[in-house]
Amino acid sequence: MFNTNPFAELSASVSPTVMQTYIVVMIFLVAGGTLYDTIHKKSAKYFFNNWRKAQDKGTQRVGGGEMVSLAVQTAIVEGLTSGEFCNARRRIAHLLTMYGFLIYVITTVIMVFWYPTDAVPTPAILPQLWTIGALLVCLGGYWFWFFMRVDVAAEGNSPFRVVRADLFILSLLASVTLGLVWAYLQTTGNSWTNVFLGLYLMATTVLFGSVPWSKFAHMFFKPAAALQKRVENANGSRSNLPAPADKPEVFGSARRLPRHY
Repeated sequence: MFNTNPFAELSASVSPTVMQTYIVVMIFLVAGGTLYDTIHKKSAKYFFNNWRKAQDKGTQRVGGGEMVSLAVQTAIVEGLTSGEFCNARRRIAHLLTMYGFLIYVITTVIMVFWYPTDAVPTPAILPQLWTIGALLVCLGGYWFWFFMRVDVAAEGNSPFRVVRADLFILSLLASVTLGLVWAYLQTTGNSWTNVFLGLYLMATTVLFGSVPWSKFAHMFFKPAAALQKRVENANGSRSNLPAPADKPEVFGSARRLPRHY
């Protein structure tokens, strides 16, 4: 399993063209879903309105060089290291899931488009990375789902309680987990292989097709919001806001930060 391209094995019964077409359709679903989400929720309009107001209220000019520097800081801190998370465990879980998902998706695309059959041997590193990426997603995702969600960690609700906001993480975990199971069963020639292949495709379609109703599109909006916040701090438009308190208080008495803070 670690050294076998599962999609090349699948090509014995499913045309590589079908697999490639499926991936292209998923890409269009993500792009279309994000665009729909932006228009329907008016995210872009809200962002640009706030950006314009921040420019009008700013007391200092942000030059082109400083803007580039702020964009780089945003990419590194909020993008690559998820610096917006104050809780170390939450950040680690997020990074495991994020980087695992990126590795998993990129290696899937490479194997399906460049090494779709056994006619061209797949470099062993690709299925290895595919498996590692999937395992990282499972590690970070299940850790978050069962131990770090706000309603589980802070409110004591059951980890099996599901709301619409959980659609993204649940479909992601289902897709990756079923993909791992399918790849393993395929290498053993198990009779359940096609069943899990069907479940894998269903979960993956839900993951990429439910963008307008899940939190998938947030990964595109968060960097923009983080950059806007840095620009507002730089041009002074946030200077009229009160600074956040180091320790929240209730009627003057100190209390502990919530576990998900």
